[in-house]
Amino acid sequence: MSDYAIRVRDVSKMYKLYNRNKDRIMDAFGLSKEPRYREHYALHGLSFDVKRGETVGIIGTNGAGKSTILKIITGVLNATSGDVDINGRISALLELGAGFNMEYTGIENVYLNGTMIGYSREEIDAKMDNILSFADIGDFVYQPVKTYSSGMFVRLAFAVAINIDPEILIVDEALSVGDVFFQNKCYKKFEDFKKQGKTILFVSHDLGSISKYCDRVVLLDHGKKLSEGTPKDMINIYKKLMTGTAVEDALAASHNNDLDDSGKKKGKSSKANEMINKNVSISDNSGIPWKNNFAINPDINEYGSKKAEIVDFAIVDNDGLLTNSIVKNEYFTIKSKVHFNEDIKNPIFTYTFRNVKGVDITGTNTMYEKEYIDLAKAGEEYVASFTQKMNLQGGEYLLSISCTGYDDNGELVAYHRLYDLINITVVSDKNTVGFYDMNSTVKIEKAN
Repeated sequence: MSDYAIRVRDVSKMYKLYNRNKDRIMDAFGLSKEPRYREHYALHGLSFDVKRGETVGIIGTNGAGKSTILKIITGVLNATSGDVDINGRISALLELGAGFNMEYTGIENVYLNGTMIGYSREEIDAKMDNILSFADIGDFVYQPVKTYSSGMFVRLAFAVAINIDPEILIVDEALSVGDVFFQNKCYKKFEDFKKQGKTILFVSHDLGSISKYCDRVVLLDHGKKLSEGTPKDMINIYKKLMTGTAVEDALAASHNNDLDDSGKKKGKSSKANEMINKNVSISDNSGIPWKNNFAINPDINEYGSKKAEIVDFAIVDNDGLLTNSIVKNEYFTIKSKVHFNEDIKNPIFTYTFRNVKGVDITGTNTMYEKEYIDLAKAGEEYVASFTQKMNLQGGEYLLSISCTGYDDNGELVAYHRLYDLINITVVSDKNTVGFYDMNSTVKIEKAN
């Protein structure tokens, strides 16, 4: 028996792009001597292996070819060239709706999907209780799936995929549709699969899940394999790509940032001291505002007198990159640039993290940290930089920043506040109980 569950060899997928329907028709009937289409390669010479029992993630920017390669592996699409070798029974959960008949009831779709995979009705009957228990959608299983919410749909689809005892499970982003409790149940099933020695291949933008569950990660960029390796290394390169760094520069930076001036691998304390003791520099010197690198909340809560105005902001990771994805237990810096439209005594710079339910989790300000400016004059600009280790649990958070102060009567005044400005993703391969990690040192000894 082969040690490999999946082998992808030099796979390319080319699509013909036409400017007009007329060109498509003429090409289909061979009525044109010259090609009337442009070639677009969704995949170009892609090769990688997945060993039996591995959990492998595929990440990359939009349009990198992640979903395309999963569809080729599962037989939904045919490759233009190259070969895919599969050793084992595959169960796949691709985009929402794939393999389901919207007019059939949930029960009927369970039989339909099971039959397509190769099970007899008797075999499906034997698994039905487990499927329905895992989906947990009640009597909706007897209703047409066209009446389902997206959450119910994915619960049933995943329940079918996970409970038919596949040797290889392939998942494409579908878990992002379910609620947090269902996602937790699905990932628990992932862990059970890993313990059973089964193979998982999945695509996700959830870097926390990639970091926690994957043994190895394949990074794609514009249809080609950019690199593959440990989750941490691939996530670091991916973050550089997200900031617009060129492919060659991203690879080189990922290597060089781990080395000190003598070429030796840096220790964690070296990076921490570098962040704390120096004013963090930002790699991009193009003159483009920092904030242009971030997706700003369209429903941001903004208010204040504007006597002082936040004109720019940045989140900087420990490699000096502008990013809203921070790896747990690594240092990062929050920067806010404030322009003062009037003279202001003792301005206060602040930041706050909230969870997605709107609960304040943590934050600080320059007054708490005893960092003062006696007088900011009209026309001046100041940049506040808060550097700290990310101890929050893996997940999604909202960052708020502000510039405030006290008037002559001792009343707190908001000059400019930006609540729920951007989201911050904390990437973690280990979460504990509650909002933050105590980073305990654990030791177990046998008692005498």
